[in-house]
Amino acid sequence: MFIDYAKIIIGSGKGGNGAITFRREKYIANGGPDGGDGGKGGSVYFRVDLGLNTLVDFKYRKKYLAQDGEAGSGNRKTGKSGEDLYIDVPQGTVVRDEETGKVIADLSKEGQVECILRGGKGGKGNVHFATATRQVPNFAETGEPGLEKTVILELKLIADVGLLGYPNVGKSTLLSRMTTAKPKVADYHFTTIEPNLGVVKLENGASFVMADIPGLIEGASEGVGLGLKFLRHVERTRILLHVVDIAGTEGRDPVQDFQIINQELAKYSDKLASKLQVIAANKVDVMQDDTAWERLKEMAEEKGYEIYKISAATGEGLTQLFSRVAELLNEIPKEELEEVDKTVYYRYEDEDEGFVVRRESDYFVVEGKEIENIMRRINFSDTESLAYFHIMLKKTGIDAELKRQGIREGDIVKIFDWEFEYEE
Repeated sequence: MFIDYAKIIIGSGKGGNGAITFRREKYIANGGPDGGDGGKGGSVYFRVDLGLNTLVDFKYRKKYLAQDGEAGSGNRKTGKSGEDLYIDVPQGTVVRDEETGKVIADLSKEGQVECILRGGKGGKGNVHFATATRQVPNFAETGEPGLEKTVILELKLIADVGLLGYPNVGKSTLLSRMTTAKPKVADYHFTTIEPNLGVVKLENGASFVMADIPGLIEGASEGVGLGLKFLRHVERTRILLHVVDIAGTEGRDPVQDFQIINQELAKYSDKLASKLQVIAANKVDVMQDDTAWERLKEMAEEKGYEIYKISAATGEGLTQLFSRVAELLNEIPKEELEEVDKTVYYRYEDEDEGFVVRRESDYFVVEGKEIENIMRRINFSDTESLAYFHIMLKKTGIDAELKRQGIREGDIVKIFDWEFEYEE
């Protein structure tokens, strides 16, 4: 089963909590703090597996979670880090953030591995918070939470040449004749419901990968027929071999067919519309007259397209056509296939570490990653931990910002689920 689209949930592991422990050894009545740090949560990676050619595995499993880090323990022992999760995907898979639509990773290279979600950092144990005046710190950091994200996986076939054209114009026949691929071939619409790839090998030693893209029709860019489902595969190709039925066996006008397909490419993306196209006027063996050929040839010359008469059924003109395609491929650098969207990786280090203070009607609100980190370290039932909290408010500039916004002693400050009166 060929599956080229999937939506899954991925999650990185939570960091382990730091330990609140104290040395308890023989002959040592009051040992100092020795709580170890929590282990790092597992990260989520995507990697290319050349043995895969479909996203079918993601049809049956929708959630992928990395392992949490373990908590620290006494004697300054760091907790075990969570095991990283590696998700194998076929070459040509694009990972997108469902919420924003942005590309997170473009897995188009052999052996490529990309980190998509970083695991949470482990919390620091209480040994880190001992000072000359705070010799018994009764608090430690909790581990950072893992991240969870819904992502879209799209498989874009990687081929040098994409066969383009209306259904039943002979693309599958052409692919089966020139390669070892064995697509279904029959005389009805939408015979090809899955993209097929094959390797074309010429007598001069040249070779390239050719893909039969399922038939497109008018409205394909809006999802009519099978068009939208398969237009993404055309993006990976370097040359489009546009096959038209020059004999009009379906009762359609080959010139109009050519124009409609190109309109759909332009609606889908400018990148597709600008790709190099070569026209293959197929079924010359059953062509009744030259009228359609002359019109198509005239249009091609006006627009600068190369055009060749061929018969996929008898082999007429195929050597000349594919020798020319091989020459053109040598002139087009593969670098042009690089994904144009900027790759974005999600890491804790990329997040805003600041804070925001805002005044509501009768209280002040403090939010942000920085204050969140501070709050995780505080044991509000311990006076030393509370003293540390006030020190950190001053050290980070939160206290100064509260004063700048006019806070006075006794005013209410809200930080997440906590609420307290401000004191100088």
